[in-house]
Amino acid sequence: MTVTQEGIVQTTASASHKASRPRADALRNRERIVTAAREMFVEFGADVPFDEVARRAGVGNATVYRNFPDREALVREVVCSVMDRTSEAAEQALAETGEAFGALERFAHTAAAERISALCPMLSSAFDQHHPDLEAARVRVETLVARIMERAKAAGRLRDDVGPGDLLVGIAQLSRPPAGTGCLSADRFVHRHLQLFLDGMRAPAPGPLPGASVTVEDLRTPNAPNAPNAPNAPNAPDDPNNSNDPADPNDP
Repeated sequence: MTVTQEGIVQTTASASHKASRPRADALRNRERIVTAAREMFVEFGADVPFDEVARRAGVGNATVYRNFPDREALVREVVCSVMDRTSEAAEQALAETGEAFGALERFAHTAAAERISALCPMLSSAFDQHHPDLEAARVRVETLVARIMERAKAAGRLRDDVGPGDLLVGIAQLSRPPAGTGCLSADRFVHRHLQLFLDGMRAPAPGPLPGASVTVEDLRTPNAPNAPNAPNAPNAPDDPNNSNDPADPNDP
């Protein structure tokens, strides 16, 4: 059999390319680890032990450490994964030609199903919020969510006094199971309660909301005036002089 010099080069290059490609089982294991970590971060926070993640993923501890040498690498992968899938849902919503608020609703329910509350570690000061992968994923999802909301407002279907931060924090809070409750057992309530929240965002609004609409920047800056629980935020729980609290008829 005669093999040309060109053929030898091509065969060698092909074999080298094949050898550098991750095996299918290795990719499946990595995805199982990310999925397990995402669920456990939602249930227990980002400090969950690696061996617990490995146990839920059905892999050994060595497999987890081989893919993610430290906790920050795993958290970053989970956050980027959730944001990428959330961005895909937002792009799909923007591609729809139907009713604008309906597209926003479908995006919100898809984001909840993707465990968007796993993004909470990104808001922690101990987490590297400025990693290039995170910055790119964050900008993408924020831009898409703002476009979905702007379209619904332009159609007169979304109230004017809400912002992307309001929507994202609402989805995150409602998709996080109560303490001591697993993800799967809480799922049956998530979409019911999320729809109640979304119905409150419809226009026309029955009344004004306290404070200003929340931006994503407010969520990343704990002491921003509009950030939830900021010292000067309306209805902040530690504000003894909150003018929005109902008056006590027994006060002098």
